[in-house]
Amino acid sequence: MMDSQHDSASAQPVAPPAVPVGRSTGAVEWTGTAVRLGLAVVWAWAGLAKVSDPAVAAQAVRAYRILPEGLVKPVGYGLPFLELAVALLLVVGLGVRIVGVISTVLLLTFIAGISSAWARGISIDCGCFGGGGAVDASQTEYLQEILRDIGFLLLALWLVFRPRTRLSADAWLAG
Repeated sequence: MMDSQHDSASAQPVAPPAVPVGRSTGAVEWTGTAVRLGLAVVWAWAGLAKVSDPAVAAQAVRAYRILPEGLVKPVGYGLPFLELAVALLLVVGLGVRIVGVISTVLLLTFIAGISSAWARGISIDCGCFGGGGAVDASQTEYLQEILRDIGFLLLALWLVFRPRTRLSADAWLAG
């Protein structure tokens, strides 16, 4: 027969070891800060390039031939403002994980759209940083655009899995 004291001691959960807060954690948070601000620059650049001429942004959306015509203008006119909002939230560091998820979804959508145009033989400029629309087949840069967006996607995923960054509203609100 087992000792009852032994049974109660072994039944108690063991606390996980504390994560040391040191230079490695600080380096990860500073890396996250650089990732967050770098991605903010990308979204701000994309949004600012399109916001001044929403008709051209809508033309770029139309060129993909994916959305019904009734959605082209709302998406084309709204996308620059979404990109600017994402950039602002990243600069401030507010809702970093959620904004990382939004960035991930947007980038996956862009990669899918570019891949779709490429697979269907449509010759367009992606319109990612302004412009967009039909171009000569020799002017397409689908592979470069997809690889670029995969790089941005990796940054967004970093923020999804490591949202804690320095100089952010999230850190300030957490106390």
